[in-house]
Amino acid sequence: MIRVTSRLALDESEIEESFVRASGPGGQNVNKVSTAVELRFDAAGSPNLTEAVRARLRVLAGRRMTRDGVIVIDAQRFRTRELNRADALERLVDLIRAATVVPKVRRPTRPTLASKERRLEGKERRSRVKGLRQSKPDRHD
Repeated sequence: MIRVTSRLALDESEIEESFVRASGPGGQNVNKVSTAVELRFDAAGSPNLTEAVRARLRVLAGRRMTRDGVIVIDAQRFRTRELNRADALERLVDLIRAATVVPKVRRPTRPTLASKERRLEGKERRSRVKGLRQSKPDRHD
């Protein structure tokens, strides 16, 4: 079991890993050894996730989630398979953990009378300053 939060854990059988050749650093090794990890997690079919978490996960995952609800994470930051595997798993857990946080409901508020008066006072002061800058032509009648 992979612990995500105190209440949520994923079964290791839900995560599918495949190893592919990585691009980037590695010298001659990069052409011979499959060190990059492609991690797949079926969020839509996971019995451990609630419907609300799935919905937030869909938004947070963005392009990393397929139409079928499978999250795909590619990890090729490191030169070793073990580090890339740990990196991919950590990124998946962080993503799911972020989806478990329920956003606070924003309740719209109205400005107070004092704040409205302060705003208008500031505008009035600014208007006077700008008015003093204007040069008024002398009038000779």
